[in-house]
Amino acid sequence: MLQKVIQEEKRAFMTGNEVVAWAALAARAEIMFGYPITPQNEIMHYWTRLAPKYGKSFLQTEDELSAGFAAAGGVMSGRKAFTATAGTGNILMQEPLSMAEMMRLPVVAVIQQRGGPSTATVIYSQQEVNLTTMGGNGEGLRIVYSTATHQELYDYTIKAFNTAWKYRFPTFVLGDGYQAKMREPLTLYDPEARGIQLVEQEPFVGQKGSPGKDRPPAQYRNTYNLEEELFEKLMSDVRDYEKIIPELAEFQSSGVEGAELAIVGHGVVFRAVREAVNVLREQGIKVCYFRPVTLRPLPVPQLKSLAGEVKKILIVESAYGQLARLVTEAVYGANAEIHTLFKPGVGITSGEVEARAREILQKPLH
Repeated sequence: MLQKVIQEEKRAFMTGNEVVAWAALAARAEIMFGYPITPQNEIMHYWTRLAPKYGKSFLQTEDELSAGFAAAGGVMSGRKAFTATAGTGNILMQEPLSMAEMMRLPVVAVIQQRGGPSTATVIYSQQEVNLTTMGGNGEGLRIVYSTATHQELYDYTIKAFNTAWKYRFPTFVLGDGYQAKMREPLTLYDPEARGIQLVEQEPFVGQKGSPGKDRPPAQYRNTYNLEEELFEKLMSDVRDYEKIIPELAEFQSSGVEGAELAIVGHGVVFRAVREAVNVLREQGIKVCYFRPVTLRPLPVPQLKSLAGEVKKILIVESAYGQLARLVTEAVYGANAEIHTLFKPGVGITSGEVEARAREILQKPLH
């Protein structure tokens, strides 16, 4: 009988990195592979403190490349393995995660975004959207959850393991340096006590029986010699991915009907968006918000519907148009005007969002 990590629901006050470690334990993750990089370091630190108490394991590798490949190897052996990184580590991680994409390995990676390009800052940004959603040299057949709160870091880290093992695509939890380091309250819970059935892992290699005799042979490749062979494999994976998009895509929206302006944001910036929308509504200004929770796959039909309902869209992000490119492509052909508020690598306040919305709607604050 497995020991329950969370015996009963309880309120906690902790950093986002600590939340991730607890969530991974609650999801029955077995081993973490990692390499130090700010601002995700404490995920490793908290995991190594907690892991021995629950029979879990940790291996610090020599770099992020090794961490990603080791996580893939852990998954192939039938372990719920995960990793975490940020910034330049995320860049290095794309090679093993592209391999995981090709081999359909359910690797889970937590990304705590930091400012770029290159080493830049170790603080915060939303500049890893392009990298995380479409990184590597493949087609971006992956799932990316963008979290806004510590509660969501907990919820979606647990969900990421289920999603990865159910659909067999690499799955990312996209946080940021602010979420990683700040403290806020949340509820810790055992997922099964809430009716969340944890998807069981199984080995990819080393299964019982003789291949070709007792079971079909397993063949896991990431290298193909013929163009036609690669094309056939890719299109099979694309069809699988497109089939599950309606089950995977998530979003939040409020007040769309009758709104003149929709404000779109994701992750921690969505906090400022939501607060600004609430203030503007109280003053009788017709605004709404839309938040993509999954950046990959993006909730495209809902974004198209939004662009058909409102006259103007304001996209707010702590990057120079990475979310905007995704949204603009999704709503291509709609008549809604696209406006932006970009602050790459810098936090955005609700006051700034409110001021930009007033400017677009020509409703100055008197």
